[in-house]
Amino acid sequence: MVVRDYMSSPVVTVTPETSFQDALALLRQRKIRRVPVVDKAGSLVGIITERDLLHAAPSPATSLSVWELNYLLWRLQVEGLMTRKVLTVQPDTPLQDAAQLMLEHKFGGLPVVDDHHQVVGVITETDIFRVFVKLLTK
Repeated sequence: MVVRDYMSSPVVTVTPETSFQDALALLRQRKIRRVPVVDKAGSLVGIITERDLLHAAPSPATSLSVWELNYLLWRLQVEGLMTRKVLTVQPDTPLQDAAQLMLEHKFGGLPVVDDHHQVVGVITETDIFRVFVKLLTK
């Protein structure tokens, strides 16, 4: 069993210039918790998670007006919030190795990249649970 057979693909991505608001809306619309950040050539440059975005959101106790908040959030870009050093796997990585990496680093998912550092998918804990359940119900 290799990652290629169980990863989510095609993958949803954003660019470093994507706004905070657009990134958060995308995650909520697609019901996903992480999205790879790619440059114009499609190469992986980072990852942004729902948690990263929510940590950047202002506290409800702020003294800023709703208009000031919206203005500031629209100016905030993914580039300033993303994790740049991203742990990845390749499509031919054994599924158990990907699961072990996720367990060791407490990650819910990993971008899957090809030899040219192009994002070709994402493997998540949900994908691995799906395999586990399938194996147990045979």
